[in-house]
Amino acid sequence: MATLVTSDRSTQATLADVPDPELDGLVAAEEERRGRQVNLLAGENVASPRVRALLGSAFADKYAEGYPERRHHTGCGPADSVESLAVARAKALFGAEHANVQPYSGSVAVLATAAALLRPGDAVLAMSLAHGGHLTHGSSANFSGKWFSVSPYGVRESDGLIDLDQVRDQARAVRPKVIVAGAISYPRAIDWEGFRAVADEVGAYFVADAAQTLGLSAAGVVPSPVPYADVVCGVTHKVLGGPRGGLILCTRELAERVDRAVFPFIQGGPMVNQLAAKAYALGRAATPAFAAYAGRTVANARSLAVALDARGLRPLTGGTDTHLVTVDARALGLTGREVEQRCESAGLLLGHCAVPYEDAPPARGSGLRMGTLSVTTLGMGEPETVEIASLIHAAATSPADRSATEGVRALAMRFPGLSTKPQCGS
Repeated sequence: MATLVTSDRSTQATLADVPDPELDGLVAAEEERRGRQVNLLAGENVASPRVRALLGSAFADKYAEGYPERRHHTGCGPADSVESLAVARAKALFGAEHANVQPYSGSVAVLATAAALLRPGDAVLAMSLAHGGHLTHGSSANFSGKWFSVSPYGVRESDGLIDLDQVRDQARAVRPKVIVAGAISYPRAIDWEGFRAVADEVGAYFVADAAQTLGLSAAGVVPSPVPYADVVCGVTHKVLGGPRGGLILCTRELAERVDRAVFPFIQGGPMVNQLAAKAYALGRAATPAFAAYAGRTVANARSLAVALDARGLRPLTGGTDTHLVTVDARALGLTGREVEQRCESAGLLLGHCAVPYEDAPPARGSGLRMGTLSVTTLGMGEPETVEIASLIHAAATSPADRSATEGVRALAMRFPGLSTKPQCGS
């Protein structure tokens, strides 16, 4: 008979401390990268030391399939309290009748919402990807485009704004089961009430995908979709500055359907460490300090848009109401991707996007998409956004000149990142 070999207690005690120089080096490389670059990626923010500490807390390896008081596993008392706290804070912050904080990401939140409201083949009306919509709003590479009949609406060519008359006409023609409002590269406040009226007219559910702006709504900087939408999908990173993860807000009538769509239909047990970090971010978002931060973020975005416009990078909608800034790079004779790459070489991180009505494939679109979340979190203000606009222009137009790289490095050193050794008490 085989003999069971066991390790001695000293070996067991040190298992967690096995050195991994290769991985340590990669972490150090990421820390070094952040220290010399300026992050304008619209979907990223800087997580606080406490958020990172909670992600690495005792909840990191806890299984908690199900919902509070209805778990598959035992030993879930504290986990139940964490999730209940996150739910209570989400409902209070957004004025929602029901909240589900378990989705692993914003895309999972959208998928779960689709599972709750739709069946394969159902008609959906959502924003065109070429006009700023998200992958989950009808891309042929995504579940949304493969499983549902998605009709896209867009923006007006004259001003780049959503054309609600077009939305209404399409809704009358398509009679969708769900109308989705929300985008990833539309910098303006969305008329949630107007979308609600269209949905009511055609008897559709109204889903707001507010992943980009829900945190601004919490601060009262832009209108909230919660009073108007049947379901609101959002995330706890981006504006909220919490862990990468999703959440769903909905009416009381849809609560059970949404919960069952998240678990057990879409995903297994929630990541309890993520729930704890979400609870912290949601609690922090209810403070006056967060409201002031959200206001500064939008002010910085508006300042950046004006400064870029002065340098030939035209804002696609004439400006912004949010943390997002989208501009047209055609005046520079470059595609968005070319500008993106030149800026990254200089240490500026931003993204490329399509320009509505441009006669070019998305990969060669002339748009640039950026945001002011990370730079505002690090303490930058409107003077720095003007400086950033100059650095973007210099990096794009004079890639061989080292002045942009040196300017970015100097700016990054003036506003260093948050501590990379977080403590729960910080």
